[in-house]
Amino acid sequence: MGEDGAARNHLHNNQVFDLSIDVLPQGGTKCYDDDGRLKRSGTVWTASAHIITAVIGSGVLSLAWATAQLGWIAGPIVMILFSFVTYYTSTLLAACYRSGDPVNGKRNYTYMDAVRSNLGGFKVKICGWVQYLNLFGVAIGYTIASSISMMAIKRSNCFHASGGKNPCHINSNPYMIAFGIVEIIFSQIPDFDRLWWLSIVAAVMSFTYSTIGLGLGIAKVAETGKIRGSLTGISVGTVTQTQKIWRSFQALGDIAFAYSYSLILIEIQDTLKAPPSESKTMKKATLISVGVTTLFYMLCGCMGYAAFGDLSPGNLLTGFGFYNPFWLLDIANAAIVIHLVGAYQVYCQPLFAFIEKSATERFPDSEFITKDIKIPIPGFRPYNLNLFRLVWRTIFVIITTLISMLLPFFNDIVGLLGALGFWPLTVYFPVEMYISQKKIPKWSTRWVCLQILSIACLFITIAAAAGSIAGVVLDLKSFKPFATVY
Repeated sequence: MGEDGAARNHLHNNQVFDLSIDVLPQGGTKCYDDDGRLKRSGTVWTASAHIITAVIGSGVLSLAWATAQLGWIAGPIVMILFSFVTYYTSTLLAACYRSGDPVNGKRNYTYMDAVRSNLGGFKVKICGWVQYLNLFGVAIGYTIASSISMMAIKRSNCFHASGGKNPCHINSNPYMIAFGIVEIIFSQIPDFDRLWWLSIVAAVMSFTYSTIGLGLGIAKVAETGKIRGSLTGISVGTVTQTQKIWRSFQALGDIAFAYSYSLILIEIQDTLKAPPSESKTMKKATLISVGVTTLFYMLCGCMGYAAFGDLSPGNLLTGFGFYNPFWLLDIANAAIVIHLVGAYQVYCQPLFAFIEKSATERFPDSEFITKDIKIPIPGFRPYNLNLFRLVWRTIFVIITTLISMLLPFFNDIVGLLGALGFWPLTVYFPVEMYISQKKIPKWSTRWVCLQILSIACLFITIAAAAGSIAGVVLDLKSFKPFATVY
């Protein structure tokens, strides 16, 4: 990924290039790209794996609940609309990877670089705050989700052993701490380019648990012989009129979160090799990923709702809509945990890189920040240990783990994160950058259509944020810090 650490930041200065040999069409060499960085090796498949790892995350498990709030008509329509908006705005964003010429123009290594090149000014700071706060929030959301899945394994085994007689209440803190320890280790992977194998494993895991959730939903429908649910969603009576409105808004946030990956799109695009141009490859990867994701989301959300109707749990595999077969539930929840280990890294690497790049620019002479210590590993290349990276990334994981222990509300946090990130990062900035880059005239038909899309998505974001905040406020009434038991 972009400018991420002293070694790669100073590559241009420390390497001597013989540009007289092996020059390639885009101004690179066999070993280096046109910007003097090591040759990128990403393909449409590695990019798709990164996107699927980021997108088919824990959000898929809340879709049955979200569909239950909206009903058989609005639920699927909202999912299709979100998938269309995400795909369309992602293609606009992919076109902003290079400034000017789409083949030879200046590369923008990060989302913020793209905003700086196309919009500049105060908008760069706003984008930075929104993007990095969202990445920080996702790390918290994934820590909560993984602990819930680990507890679900323990609970399903406990239910099975006691024949359903033991309520099997479990404290979530040890599981969050365990996840944090694993993330401290994986956080030492230096950058995005080295993450491709973790993304592929995580993508396979996401298909595993999504397929199990789908299969269990189909089995439940077959067992009862009827499709539950209604055209308008959860009925007033089961919940109050006010709750129905807030929960419908929160469902929009949950679906938005399930599709959010625009905040790391440019970083993923920066791993792609060229030719063909990075924007062409990224558009293909986006089409594949969003298509596959939408199919899975429709199946999981709709089959979960068909199986449980108004009683659809907030998390399909851990809300104990299912008890048996317990071993299959264990496999699904283990797959969720493995997936979230990878997804946490895919989301956090841009934040890690930003902090490390800023520190290197501010303190270029500090050995603590810039010096790499080579640690030999038998049978592998030496590992470059950077003390600043070790200390700061460890502190980051500890902080996200502590906040997760304080706020373990899966559905509400997911909805809030989806709401806060959706409009600014998925819609507003891609639309504004595209208008600027393509010099679309103000008040032209295309300009008006793009602005209508942006304003409509802003209203959705406000409604979803309001619904999620109402949910968090409700949760806090019966909440004790560090003592959450499921």
